[in-house]
Amino acid sequence: MEETFLQPKKLGLSKSLFIFGSLSLLLILETRFIIPWLARITGLEPVVFWFIVAGLGLFFPLLILSLIFLKAEGQKIDKETWTGRLRFRQMNRMDWLWSLGAVVVIGILSVIILNGLKLITGHVENHPPFMAYEPLTPDRYWILLIWFPYWLFNIMGEEIFWRGVLLPGQELAFGKNTWIIHGFCWAIFHIAFGWKMLLIMLPILFIQSFVVQKRKNSWTGVVIHALVNGPGFLAISFGWL
Repeated sequence: MEETFLQPKKLGLSKSLFIFGSLSLLLILETRFIIPWLARITGLEPVVFWFIVAGLGLFFPLLILSLIFLKAEGQKIDKETWTGRLRFRQMNRMDWLWSLGAVVVIGILSVIILNGLKLITGHVENHPPFMAYEPLTPDRYWILLIWFPYWLFNIMGEEIFWRGVLLPGQELAFGKNTWIIHGFCWAIFHIAFGWKMLLIMLPILFIQSFVVQKRKNSWTGVVIHALVNGPGFLAISFGWL
């Protein structure tokens, strides 16, 4: 079938830093002010408002931003754009192997960094303050009902915008080194998580960027992101970590 989507526009360093930096500031605003304020006036755990505020106020808007960016390029919102421009193509065997292998390597490296930090700095929380909560008890399982739609917005919002919309444009500017620039920019977005969490997240920030660029398939990012974030949250929620 003839491709009908337009090629992405080149996305250089200054524009990349502006986009990731602006959204990082929004995340800082939400996590430093809005979420603590809502938790304080309601008495509910901060993580509840992380799901609500970040889900509706950041990750869902990334989907809207994706549409705006695509429209600005003159793209049609159709299947060809989804599979061609955004590179959400059917996963093949090698895509799965790279994705699942990346999850294993990310998990190992993250645990090594976490334990190294504990040796150097002592106790290290497995989540930032704005996601603070105790392991779930049966009377608080309702939190999972808020978490699940947030998780979908989080994974798909980031993967469609970062990897689908922005990464191909960055590849035109940075070539084979794009994953390094992209990983660095993604780290800037996560500044609100604090330096310890950022160090623990370094493996996913760069390894996932590398795999998506190498495989040219945005679904690999969805698989990696979902398998790292989802089971990790559930493990903490039920006191397994």
